[in-house]
Amino acid sequence: MEKKSGGALKTVWSFFKQIANIVEWLEYWTLSAGVFALTTLWIVNVIARTFFTSIYFVEEVSQFLVLLITFTGLSYAVRRARHIRMGAIFDAMGPRLQKVLIFIISGVSMVLMFLMFKYSFGYTMESMTMSHTTPALRLPYWTFWAVLPIGFFLAGIQYIRTIIKNIVEKDVWLSPQQKSEYEIENVKGEV
Repeated sequence: MEKKSGGALKTVWSFFKQIANIVEWLEYWTLSAGVFALTTLWIVNVIARTFFTSIYFVEEVSQFLVLLITFTGLSYAVRRARHIRMGAIFDAMGPRLQKVLIFIISGVSMVLMFLMFKYSFGYTMESMTMSHTTPALRLPYWTFWAVLPIGFFLAGIQYIRTIIKNIVEKDVWLSPQQKSEYEIENVKGEV
C-alpha cells in the first residue's frame, strides 16, 4: 500500500515538473522573442524615420513589449534567483540562519506577489469594462495590462516552489533551480 501512495506522489510530482518545464520554455521564448521584436521594431523605425516617415504604432507596440518582457521576466528571474537580493549579508550567515531567512523572504515575497496579482487582475478587469482603446492601433487597453497578473501569479508560484524545495532539501536553495552557494565569476585573463 505504501508503494502505491509513493508511486502516486512521484507521478503527481513528475506532472508538476513537466508543467514547470513547459512554463519555463514559454517564458524563455517569450523573453527572447520580445527583446528581438522590440529591438527590430526600433531599428526599423529609425531607418523609416530617417528616409521616409516614422511608423505610427511603434510607441504602442513598444509599450506592450516592455510590459511583456518585464512581467514575463519577473517569473523567470525568481525561478533562476536572478532578482535583487542582499547577497553579502545572506552569505555571511550560517546555513541554519540562511534556511530560516529564505523561508521568511520567500513567504513574504509570495504573499506580495499574490497581492499584486489580485490588484493587477482587478485593474485589468476594470480597464476591460471601460472599453478604452489605444490611439494608433485602436486595441483595447486591457490587452496591454493582461500580462501583469500573469507575471505576478507565476512569480508567486516560483516562491511557493522555493519554499517546497527548501522543505524537501537539506541544503539552502535561493530558488527552485538555484542552490545557495558563492558564485565565482570566471573572467578570462584574470589570474
